[in-house]
Amino acid sequence: MKKYEGLFILNTAGKEDTVKDTIDKISAEIGSAGGKVETVQKMDKRSFSRVANKKYTSGFYVNIIFESEPALVAQLHTRFAINEDVFRVLFTEAGVPQQAVES
Repeated sequence: MKKYEGLFILNTAGKEDTVKDTIDKISAEIGSAGGKVETVQKMDKRSFSRVANKKYTSGFYVNIIFESEPALVAQLHTRFAINEDVFRVLFTEAGVPQQAVES
């Protein structure tokens, strides 16, 4: 198993009070897929520097460090890409500088 870091930008438009529930669902989904969540770091809500869609002007950033098999990362990326609560997700290998696994 390898250690990965997942940077999630959550879609919090109009539902800032459900951020903790969304983070719990993401952690549970990683666990149910076979990964082991080690650390969840909640960051702040930040405005986007470039707004592609006026509906999404900001997002809540969360960093999750977990262990999993390399094949699981691609499956997780696909799952979170269709999740309406996740605006963007980026997985990298933890401890490996600037090497993106999926974007």
